[in-house]
Amino acid sequence: MPNITLSVDERIIKQVRKIAIERNTTLTAMVREYLERTAAARDESARKKNLATLKRSFGRLSRDMGKRSWRRDDLYD
Repeated sequence: MPNITLSVDERIIKQVRKIAIERNTTLTAMVREYLERTAAARDESARKKNLATLKRSFGRLSRDMGKRSWRRDDLYD
């Protein structure tokens, strides 16, 4: 797993380390979880956007074919 280096004010680091201890985790784990959630949210957002686009396309391109007057078995005759 690759490492990253961040520059963060020492006061912030101390505050977040205290929060991590309260949550029974580490600062590194909190940062990792945040990055994973951010990436997942973007993936979910893209999925929802693509689904909405697909639904609009179906609505725009679909046509009423009328009542079905055939049976599946008729297709093989």
